[in-house]
This record gives sequence, structure tokens and C-alpha cells, in this order.
Amino acid sequence: MTMNGGTIVTFIITVMVSTSATATPMVTFVFGDSLTDVGNNNFLQYSLARSDFPWYGIDYDGRKATGRFTNGRTIGDIISTKLGIPSPPPYLSLSPNDDAILKGVNYASGGAGILNDTGVYFIQRLSMDDQLTCFEKMREKIKAKVGEQAAETLYKEAVYFIGIGSNDYVNNYLQPFLADGQQYTHEDFVDLLMSTLDKQLRRLYQLGARKMVINNLAPLGCIPSQRVKSKTGECLTRVNQWVLQFNSQMKKLLISLNHSLPAAQLIYADTYSPVFDLIMNPNSYGFKASNTSCCKVDTSIGGLCLPNAKICINRKEYVFWDAFHPTDAANAVIADRLFSTIFANSTAFAPPPH
Repeated sequence: MTMNGGTIVTFIITVMVSTSATATPMVTFVFGDSLTDVGNNNFLQYSLARSDFPWYGIDYDGRKATGRFTNGRTIGDIISTKLGIPSPPPYLSLSPNDDAILKGVNYASGGAGILNDTGVYFIQRLSMDDQLTCFEKMREKIKAKVGEQAAETLYKEAVYFIGIGSNDYVNNYLQPFLADGQQYTHEDFVDLLMSTLDKQLRRLYQLGARKMVINNLAPLGCIPSQRVKSKTGECLTRVNQWVLQFNSQMKKLLISLNHSLPAAQLIYADTYSPVFDLIMNPNSYGFKASNTSCCKVDTSIGGLCLPNAKICINRKEYVFWDAFHPTDAANAVIADRLFSTIFANSTAFAPPPH
């Protein structure tokens, strides 16, 4: 199987058949970092990667911070709505006996990376390995609830969304005071990331996952935290070149895994292209600013939107909310593009009629 349009069509048809055959809502499991965290880090007492304070959540239901690293919804929230299902709750918010574990769970954690030493200065976060361990524990609880056969069916029919790797650059390789950026050439660093991600995706497969959607990395050289390193405030070309190298290697890895793992359907989801286009051509999407953040952040102390910061009046005109994360409005544009790329031809993925 090759990673092309045919793979996506096969994926859609398979999910359509399984969804219509069971007549049950799709179950989704989410793994990743702050781009998809919906509140796991709120439950990590000593974590410095937090967004549970104003102004986060100002445009979310209830206008309160939920642990999402944006002013409103994440891309995952928006895709869940398009799929006609609730956004999966954070793993750490669930009790072991909660029936919600049968409907999907979000394991994503702000500051997480592919590598376990990524984001070490945040003190607490769930790395990708940690998230897989949490999923493994949850599997036992699901099995205890519904029995082994029903549990195995649930794992195989579920869709796994994975977005990881940004922090391995932003909060690891690109930080001059951390070891990885000094001891590895970029080629060696990408090799390390790919060999680690290979093991992680194989582990997820061994735990029952078959349908996985893996996002590539966005143009990190264009996020506000990187732009400030340029004398002219432009995108950092070298960083974007590194990201493209990572994305290319990840695409090859997924092709290889699709060949070697029976019944695996790993989809390469391109985030780079839509985000780069949005940043380069904000006006064509109804935005006015893509080179700075709505929240006036201090990049010297982390770049998050602190409670004493000033925020822009029209948040829908900004692509970035803080130094790292898109606004709700930008997430909506990115989610639309991702959804149409992966799920466009499937009526099974459309929200049910009201």
C-alpha cells in the first residue's frame, strides 16, 4: 500500500463500512502536545506547561480556561464536531469506572514530545511514551467493562489522531542551553526522532490501533516565538527547512509501516501546507495579522498569554493567539482543510442532521 489518494479512499471506505455496520458513533483517541491538549496538564500539579488561567478560553463555551492552549477550540475539537461526536475528554479527568472511556479519550499533554527529555524544564508533562502507557492502562479498564472481544473490536475500529514533534524542536533542539541541539547534527536528530516514533507507532499497533491519522509538523520557523529571533521578524528559513526534512522522513516512515504491519492504515495528514498558506496569505482567509500574536506575550519568559497581558480586540483577525498556538479562528481554517483532505468523500464522517 502506498501513501497516496488511494490509501485515503481505502481508509474512508473501511471506516464507513465499520461505522454503518455497528451503527455506533465513531470512537477517537487523541495523542499529542499543547496543540491538542484539552486539559490533561491541569491535573499535573507541578507542570509549568499550563493554560488554566485567563485569557485562555475567552472564546470557548463558558468563556473560561479549560486547559486548552488557545482562546477557544483546538483543531481536534473542531474535527470532532464535524464527525458528529463530542470532543474526547482529558484522560486525567476520568475515573477508572467512567463509561466515557468507551467513547474516546484525549491523552495529549502540553510540552510533550516524541523524546522523553523534550520539555524537561516543564517539570511535569506526559511524553508520547507516557501517553501510550496511559492508553495501555485504559485498555485494561475497557476490557474489564466490555470483555476482551468487544474491547479488541473497539480498538481496531477506533480512529487514532496523533500530532507530536513540535516540542522536540521548539522546546528541545532549538533551545541553545539543552544538550540535544549541541550533540546532534540535524540529520542525526531526525534519525533519532524517526527511530523513536517508529517504536511508538508500532507499540500503538500492538495495543490494537489500526486506523491512525498522523499530522506532520507546521512551519515552526514562522511561529511568533521563532520570528523574534530574526532581526527583521521574518520566518526562520533554516527551521522550516528542518521541519520539511522531518515531514519527509515521517512520510517515508508511515509508508514503511503500512507495508510491514498487517491491516494498518496510517494516514499522513499535511498540516504544513495549509498553515504556511494561512501565514503567508492571511488576507485571503479574512485575517489581518499572521506575524505576531493576539496576546501581547513576553517571549523571554515562555511566550504564553499571562493574565496581566493585553489581548487584541478582534481575535478573529489574528492567526496566532500566543507565541506558539493558533487562535480559535485559525484552528477552524486548519481543521476545515485537514477534514476535507482526509474525510471529504465520506458521508459517514459528516455530522448527523439535526
